[in-house]
Amino acid sequence: MPPGIYCPMEFWSKGENQNIQVDFLLPTGIYLNLSVPCNASLGTIKQVVWKHAQYEPLYHMLSDPEAYVFTCINQTAEQQELEDEQRRLCDIQPFLPVLRLVAREGDRVKKLINSQISLLIGKGLHEFDSVQDPEVNDFRTKMCQFCEERAAKRQQLSWAAWMEYNFPLQLEPMAKGLGTGLLHTPTKNIFVNVNFTFQISPNEFPITLMSYAVKKQATVFRHETMENPEDYTLQVNGKYEYLYGNYPLYQFQYIRSCLHRGLTPHLTMVHSSTIIAMRDEQINSIANPPKMAVKPPPLPKKKVKGSSPCGFTVSYSFSSPQLVVQAGLFHGNEMLCKTVSSSEVNVCSEPVWKQRLDFDINICDLPRMARLCFALYAVIEKAKKARSTKKKSKKAVMNPFKCYTVCDCPIAWVNVMLFDYKDQLKTGECCLHMWSSFPDEKGELLNPMGTVQCNPNTESAAALLICFPNVASHPVYYPSFDLTASLWAEQGLWLRLSSLYALCCDSHEQKLQLKEILERRSHTELYEHEKDLVWKMRHDIRDQYPQALAKLLTITKWNKHEDVAQMISLLQSWPELPVLNALELLDFSFPDRYVGSFAINSLKKLTDHELFQYLLQLVQVLKYESYLDCELTKFLLDRALSNRKIGHFLFWHLRSEMHVPAVALRFGLILEAYCRGSTHHMKVLMKQGEALSKMKALNEFVKLSSPKATKPQAKEMMHVCMKQETYLEALSHLQSPLNPSIILTEVCVDQCTFMDSKMKPLWIVFNNEETGGGGVGIIFKNGDDLRQDMLTLQMIQLMDVLWKQEGLDLRMTPYGCLSTGDKTGLIEVVMHSDTIANIQLNKSNMAATAAFNKDALLNWLKSKNPGDALEQAIEEFTLACAGYCVATYVLGIGDRHSDNIMIRETGQLFHIDFGHFLGNFKTKFGINRERVPFILTYDFVHVIQQGKTNNSEKFERFRGYCEKAYMILRRHGPLFLHLFALMKAAGLPELSCSKDIQYLKDSLALGKTDEEALKHFRLKFNEALRESWKTKVNWLAHNVSKDNRQ
Repeated sequence: MPPGIYCPMEFWSKGENQNIQVDFLLPTGIYLNLSVPCNASLGTIKQVVWKHAQYEPLYHMLSDPEAYVFTCINQTAEQQELEDEQRRLCDIQPFLPVLRLVAREGDRVKKLINSQISLLIGKGLHEFDSVQDPEVNDFRTKMCQFCEERAAKRQQLSWAAWMEYNFPLQLEPMAKGLGTGLLHTPTKNIFVNVNFTFQISPNEFPITLMSYAVKKQATVFRHETMENPEDYTLQVNGKYEYLYGNYPLYQFQYIRSCLHRGLTPHLTMVHSSTIIAMRDEQINSIANPPKMAVKPPPLPKKKVKGSSPCGFTVSYSFSSPQLVVQAGLFHGNEMLCKTVSSSEVNVCSEPVWKQRLDFDINICDLPRMARLCFALYAVIEKAKKARSTKKKSKKAVMNPFKCYTVCDCPIAWVNVMLFDYKDQLKTGECCLHMWSSFPDEKGELLNPMGTVQCNPNTESAAALLICFPNVASHPVYYPSFDLTASLWAEQGLWLRLSSLYALCCDSHEQKLQLKEILERRSHTELYEHEKDLVWKMRHDIRDQYPQALAKLLTITKWNKHEDVAQMISLLQSWPELPVLNALELLDFSFPDRYVGSFAINSLKKLTDHELFQYLLQLVQVLKYESYLDCELTKFLLDRALSNRKIGHFLFWHLRSEMHVPAVALRFGLILEAYCRGSTHHMKVLMKQGEALSKMKALNEFVKLSSPKATKPQAKEMMHVCMKQETYLEALSHLQSPLNPSIILTEVCVDQCTFMDSKMKPLWIVFNNEETGGGGVGIIFKNGDDLRQDMLTLQMIQLMDVLWKQEGLDLRMTPYGCLSTGDKTGLIEVVMHSDTIANIQLNKSNMAATAAFNKDALLNWLKSKNPGDALEQAIEEFTLACAGYCVATYVLGIGDRHSDNIMIRETGQLFHIDFGHFLGNFKTKFGINRERVPFILTYDFVHVIQQGKTNNSEKFERFRGYCEKAYMILRRHGPLFLHLFALMKAAGLPELSCSKDIQYLKDSLALGKTDEEALKHFRLKFNEALRESWKTKVNWLAHNVSKDNRQ
């Protein structure tokens, strides 16, 4: 290729094994043109350059090669310093094949870490510098110090404490109390292999097993002295999973899994010296990264030039549109005063209003977290058809010739805080780059729940120039809590007297009325007199009903500074809340910073396992925060730096949304802080990023090749691509992003394939010989949004935990699912399983009759579980079927057909592919295809009854499992409501407003008594069984339209 020719990203992905002519500019001014391999590392290339440079003039003026660093122009047209010399040229993908050597300046170690962080988070750290925002700079400094202090403390941990950070325990939930379900403590001895096979009680602790192993080793190898078992720990073979601590063996997930599958657990004793060496390696290493293959950010889209300030278009004819700005003051969802609007101006390139907008609220009454919301919209006269017989709009304008309807066309919105991050009331001019608006079902123009971050795409966004007035000759600050408390103390005597008087005057009737209001099942808004009563008796609520804090905060008048001061003062003496109620306070409706701090303090008692269960929601709540430095951010970073598993998933939850402009700055800064506190973890994460990059490139290749070839041909081309050295290296020896305790040792190319759906998901199989349990399968998706699947599986996992805590193990399969980027992610393959469609079709001669073959499932289970194993397989099927019947009904999961219900060879049934939930069912020609509450077909019943038509005892036991499971979930109904409410920030199409959550309230019958709810579920159960023939008809249609044979 001639020098100076543009090299698009496609060139680098196709030409990894080719040579390319590169221009090298030396510090001496000498120009070299050399042919170098695309997959050569920068370090290797530098050696080649130096070898040729010695024959060039001025060579004696060059210093040692280490004194210089390569620079290039990257694909986003920015100069980039290539500090990491282990990276390959094909991974760097310069815009032009030109590399310049410049003298290295500054701290190389610091530059190397900065370079690695930029690659890892998908955003250059120089972009944070270029923002030139004092809040960003202060936050970076503070968080950097915070995370580095945590890293320093971690270096002082003992080897046992370091194990808890690096390899957190994976335990099964224990039943609370005695339990009345099926989760029994095993009593028979179990066999465990630790170099030798031992028979041991499942109630023993790991230390007992290690003492057996130490004694056996001393006997066999005739050691004179016996080692101390406390100097050892137990590792699961082939995994980064360890068994330690004072927990019975049967509580460890690995042991429990082996017992269920009839396998002997295989463990290895690891000496503390090995653990200490691993710890010291982390402490002493500065993340030497693998060859990174992360593509640069996409090129910015071309600007659309136009005379409109926002480039909006109107699809219908209009007459002289006018532009209007609407503004409103909000505290959470609450409007502090009436909205105001500007006058109308004509559309032009730079419309000017020069108008003062006055709000009906005193400055002293502005709450600290007040935000000013703007909406820009066009007023358009739309011509109505003459023959229309519809009622005319209130805004209809009549004339002798035409009828017009005036409508508001939203163009853009933006929000801004009234106080800056240092509590100072803003003054002076402020340029706000706006976000594009989309029509809202409610017709709302303002978007108070939207970000207070301005649109970073300043070149194409509409800019609104506003000017905050100077209300005083000096800066105005929001009063601190101490100042507020001291001012309030001046009236303390009056308050105490008035409270005493109120206490005396509170009648028994009022207390009963308060109790009824606070315990009310319905969530309807309170009447004004009820609000007055709740506020009047706020001290009683604190003392007797502290869990009703959210209701008190809801009726607080945040536009009255006296009420706000009293509420914040009362909060200081409020008892700590249970986790359930603390989660409720994280909602956007409660933006006050003292409320937020109180909620986070109540969440600090969460165990690591519980925090992991709610991590997805807590990351989404970050989007509600008005300032970078907040208690939730510090809480999450603190826990992530104390538990590597939490750190792993916090990283990917944040990293997966870095393409979203509204959160890229906040999430990027948190990711930077985490990386600075976990430089050792960066190496692992970069290896995962490299593997994901290769998977994406492979998927794009498959998408391009599959239309032009048969599937076997496309599969063969896929294998040829995967056998390249760069792919084999990237896809081997990494920790699974789905579960960092699983090691993906090497990719089994011949077992890899792709699926037939539109986006051609990759089916990738890895081998790990040490585990002895066969391969590990992963599905890579590129083009599908996995966030809804991830949320649904999180809820199913939570249900499984809640059931097990009540002693009910319904053998659920909440397989792994992780979104890793913009419509990309991974799904765990449940090995040794098949879809019901495949099972039915393989046992039938025709697709048309397969759906009605009731013996197919039972015969398949018999073939996989011969002899006595069949009874256990049917029990597994029965339990899992009950769990998924209840789970799919409660969550309103739609689009259920025989291709997304699967069965494991051990008998466990499970559902996959959750594209529709909360009652958003598919329709065909306007007819609802989902006509049953949940899937319970007669072939399921046939298996449950062991193939006997009169085995009602087994079926009634199954019904009992379903009813018990449903009532357990109902008791935890508010938890599900709160978790779904917090996910509204995610922007999922089927979960965007409170109306979407109404389905959960209805399915759990939260407005009814327990007796009424159980009756309600029994009706649904009978309906599902009675109408199951409709499900079979749907499955018949599905089988006929799609050939499921493999």
